[in-house]
Amino acid sequence: MPATRRNSILPGEPHACRHEIGLTLGLGYLGTMHFLFRLAVLLSLWSCSNAQGQTKEESPEEVKIEVLHRPENCSKTSRKGDLLNAHYDGYLAKDGSKFYCSRTQDEGHPKWFVLGVGHVIKGLDIAMMDMCPGEKRKVIIPPSFAYGKEGYEGKIPPNATLMFEIELYAVTKGPRSIETFKEIDTDNDRQLSKAEIELYLQKDFEKDAKPRDKSYQNAVLEDIFKKNDHNRDGFISPKEYNVHQHDEL
Repeated sequence: MPATRRNSILPGEPHACRHEIGLTLGLGYLGTMHFLFRLAVLLSLWSCSNAQGQTKEESPEEVKIEVLHRPENCSKTSRKGDLLNAHYDGYLAKDGSKFYCSRTQDEGHPKWFVLGVGHVIKGLDIAMMDMCPGEKRKVIIPPSFAYGKEGYEGKIPPNATLMFEIELYAVTKGPRSIETFKEIDTDNDRQLSKAEIELYLQKDFEKDAKPRDKSYQNAVLEDIFKKNDHNRDGFISPKEYNVHQHDEL
């Protein structure tokens, strides 16, 4: 069964990328304004709990990883839930044709995404685990961890094996991390109330140079609870928040 189609993200040499198809990334937090980026990441992650709950696919294939460069000083590596910043080039393994180059898309900015929550194809989620900032990798992703039997809108052929060259720039704690849950949970009762999330959002809004009125803030808060408070008890539990299984409260 083919992997769920999602936007691909990660590096290559800083040359001009020719013949790229230009896959639409469609992630709202790729804007240049710091506030819009943080807010879009937050909202995207609040609503991605279904992706975490998907049944893991059985597949005899595997993602092949070749480390091209790994810094000697590596005190922090990427893990599920981290917010990553990276450049990448994508190729069709069959003929080496390039279908995407992040250095020429979206004004050439490195791409931001959260690891392990479905913001990228499954193969990239696997390939970018345990990476150091500054590390470069070449990875081969089989169809079952990419776009499967259907391909991608005529741009990625059916049953296509993909190759990515990846360069990771930064690893930071993502909004779905256990650390962020604890930061929001100010009374340490292992659940998030509307008041706690409202306070967290207020602090985030204050970082934006453009003022936001109360009605806008309330709309964001209501959207968060609509998408995450599944049992409608007025609180968001660790499970509803989707704290990763390897983390403990």
